[in-house]
Amino acid sequence: MIEESIADLYPEQEMRCPVHLCSGQEAVAVGVCAGLRTEDYIMSNHRSHGHYLAKGGDLKSMMAEIYGKEAGCCKGKGGSMHLIDLNVNYLGSTPIVAGIIPVATGVAFGIQMKGEDRLAAVFLGDAAAEEGVFSESLNFAALKQLPILYVCENNLYSVYSPLAVRQPDERENLAIARAYGIHAEKGYGNDVEEVERIAKKAIEHVRQKGGPAFIEFETYRFREHCGPNYDNKLGYRAEEEYEEWRQKCPLDNYEKKLVEEGALNVKLAAEYRREIEQEMGAAVAYAKQSRFPEKKEIDTDLYA
Repeated sequence: MIEESIADLYPEQEMRCPVHLCSGQEAVAVGVCAGLRTEDYIMSNHRSHGHYLAKGGDLKSMMAEIYGKEAGCCKGKGGSMHLIDLNVNYLGSTPIVAGIIPVATGVAFGIQMKGEDRLAAVFLGDAAAEEGVFSESLNFAALKQLPILYVCENNLYSVYSPLAVRQPDERENLAIARAYGIHAEKGYGNDVEEVERIAKKAIEHVRQKGGPAFIEFETYRFREHCGPNYDNKLGYRAEEEYEEWRQKCPLDNYEKKLVEEGALNVKLAAEYRREIEQEMGAAVAYAKQSRFPEKKEIDTDLYA
């Protein structure tokens, strides 16, 4: 609902940063974060809203950041792809493909060196697994037996390029991880209970000092790679494929399942939606009313 609200508001032209929405991919963020503790660190990539919110990140700070306001979590300087909330140990997201992977690996190294009882989890896309730092980080994590969970969200595309034009048929991320002696498992990313089950198993492996773990989930983004619209007309993915995945919507199908099991009813679902609408409305109002950073602040909070 947050992502769809951003899509509705974006045409107002008050959000002046790019937005990479995760509508359709919600189950991965929720299922993984359900198994994490508050003290666990997580890091993310350009499509970060779901991870930030699932970890408990502050919605008002996120919306203020997207609107470029000083009250934003990065003081309005980072925008949608640079989120952080230290109160819940969301250490940050960065947009460079695979750039966050070695950073998260370093965080896990720091956890180990300080003897802390926590782990680091990092979300990455399928294209990030093609970058050199992916293999380098897996190698180092395995060598040092670091407390880190690598979570690959495979939504089948890197911008407009499908897997078929980027990776050979025989390539398998799980095989790459296992080649380093890393615990690895793959699952269906649109079933939140399956995600949670696989994630909890991997998290327990890491907590028991079994070393790093790698998990991968196949899922699908509904909207365009970057922006609030739909881009099927560009021809890089078939309308039939899109409609097939719409039928696999993790939210619609899980709501249906909960209703059938008697754990949810129409009235309760409507109450949840009202609460979220009110929270989002308050966050947007907060963002719009907040001030922009002053020009003199452009050089503050920088590392040279």
